[in-house]
Amino acid sequence: MVIGELANFAAYAFAPAILVTPLGALSIIISAVLAHIFLREHLNIFGILGCILCITGSVAIVLHAPVERPVESVIQVWNLAMQPGFLLYSIVALGVIFYLTFWVSPKHGSENVLVYLGICSLAGSFTVISCKALGVALKLTIQGDNQMIYVQFYFFLLIVVACLLTQMNYLNKALDLFNTAVVSPIYYVMFTLLTIVASVIMFQDYQTHVQMATEACGFITIVSGTFLLHTTKDLDVTNVDLEELVRSNSASGDSSTAAANGGSSALGIRSVRERRSVPQAVLEMGKLTGSIELKIEQQGKGSGGDRYADDEHHPLLNAGGSNANAGNVSFSARKQQRPGPLGL
Repeated sequence: MVIGELANFAAYAFAPAILVTPLGALSIIISAVLAHIFLREHLNIFGILGCILCITGSVAIVLHAPVERPVESVIQVWNLAMQPGFLLYSIVALGVIFYLTFWVSPKHGSENVLVYLGICSLAGSFTVISCKALGVALKLTIQGDNQMIYVQFYFFLLIVVACLLTQMNYLNKALDLFNTAVVSPIYYVMFTLLTIVASVIMFQDYQTHVQMATEACGFITIVSGTFLLHTTKDLDVTNVDLEELVRSNSASGDSSTAAANGGSSALGIRSVRERRSVPQAVLEMGKLTGSIELKIEQQGKGSGGDRYADDEHHPLLNAGGSNANAGNVSFSARKQQRPGPLGL
């Protein structure tokens, strides 16, 4: 890990930061491959797809990276940092860092992953710029032009140490509180974006619209691959599983279609049966009505004959009169009839 970080630090001395920073996603790919080979950790098909996406995006960025302007001393880097544009970025970034550190993180740091990662990413943008200055200074010193005699060299070194400690502190807090599969992709995206913005503002490397569009597409591709690699690393999925899943989905779709067609046919058959059974229901209702009429007539004869001679004053008939009228059948017509064989 130390050797890798030293190599990453040395890369800033020979290539623009807008190129080196996005390529940091390659370390994720190498870690996944080495873990698969030596630690026997399973790399599923989604992880392989994520690695391919990261490599594709990295190639697109490398092929369309801007040409770095020559830097001849650490003083030149200091003068670039003193430009109004980068000074404005530095003031805004430091203000956001202090606001997130002293006001937001005590209240909402444990609830929102963006709080701690925002601090880390903003501090990381200053780390990259300072590493760029130190890398150039060390390269020139090795070539014979001593840059350690300048105060600016130690100022950049102080910035690197302070920003690295800040990043390590808040990144560990984020990893303790939130899932690694969520923290790593978000941190990579925020850190890379802010580093690219800081580098473009400070070094002002010339780029065409085609270069910027291609680099943006390559960066999005790398982000997609990184997200896919992290979020699916615990899934045990193979090509055979995917084929079975596709096969089962096709079979379930066919069965659902058949069930839908069969359900509508069954509904039609049931409707026909209900329509055919309506006359039988009418016959049964006629039987019930005739039996009630017979009982009422017998009770009227047994209690004096004319007590309920007037059908309209009979309480039972008045209670059921609405049903008789609704059926368009009068009680007097039913009274004159006697239940036949079918009850009508």
